[in-house]
Parts: sequence; C-alpha cells; structure tokens
Amino acid sequence: MPSFRTLRRVPFTPRQMFDLVADVERYPEFLPLCEALTVRRRERAGVLDVLIADMTVGYKAIRETFTSRVELDRVRSEVAVAGVSGAMGPFRRLENHWRFADAPSGSRAGCEVEFSIAYEFRSAMLQMLVGSLFERAFRRYSAAFEARAEAVYGAGAPAATRAAS
Repeated sequence: MPSFRTLRRVPFTPRQMFDLVADVERYPEFLPLCEALTVRRRERAGVLDVLIADMTVGYKAIRETFTSRVELDRVRSEVAVAGVSGAMGPFRRLENHWRFADAPSGSRAGCEVEFSIAYEFRSAMLQMLVGSLFERAFRRYSAAFEARAEAVYGAGAPAATRAAS
C-alpha cells in the first residue's frame, strides 16, 4: 500500500500551522488536485472537533469525490483524517495525520510539521492511471501548506511576531 511521510521545519508556530490545516474549506485555494471541499457536519467529541467533509479531487477529465472524518485535536496540535467507509470514492483506504510541535530548543523559531498519508485505490487500473499523479501531489502537500502560511502570515518575520498580528 502506498504511503508517504515527511518532517519539515517551518518558521511558523504550531498553532499557525494547525489553524491552516484545520481550515479545510480553504483547501481548494491552494492544495494540489483539490477542486472542492464541503464540510457536511461539525461536532464535538470530548476534546476533539470532528468534521465530516467531502473533497473533490480532479486532474484533466478525471474527477472523484470522497468523504473523510477529520479529527482536530487542538490540545495535542494534531489532525487525523480517515476515509468514511462506503464513501471513499476512488480509495479503498485513506488515512493521513498531521502533527505540529515546537522546534527543538536551540534551533531557529518555528515548528516541526510531520505529515503522513497511507492510501490504497479501489482498483489496480485506477492505481495505474493516476497513482503516480496522486503520489506527486501528496509529496507536495507539506510545501503547499508552507506556501499558504507564507501567504496568510507573511514571510520573513519571526513566527512570534506573525502570531501577534
């Protein structure tokens, strides 16, 4: 089953990066292949904010929509996403996870962003047709969020300064 994991250090606070990832309605503005995203339901489950969302991804003539359960854990600065059984569009399995942590002391300001994704397409034919395209897009997700952070919070200023604005 294809999977991808990356760890990046960015000049933004964990809260700033968490907020960008949690703002799922904005994904079509900057995320590769994401054409639309609709939140169907929001609820609270203990300390978690839980969203049920439909995402439409597309490339050229191919369009697919799938539903995910997004768990936002502000206390732990983590976001966990899993496909909703029976509504995963092109996927048999889809899970991803974000974790945001302060950069180790002694290093530059900002945070470490960990992103991982594991997915399996419903069919081998679909895997052959678009598998490498999805893999390239997933590899660009962290960079897309970092570019979005620069657009929203500004580049060049220390993370603590940006957080105050």
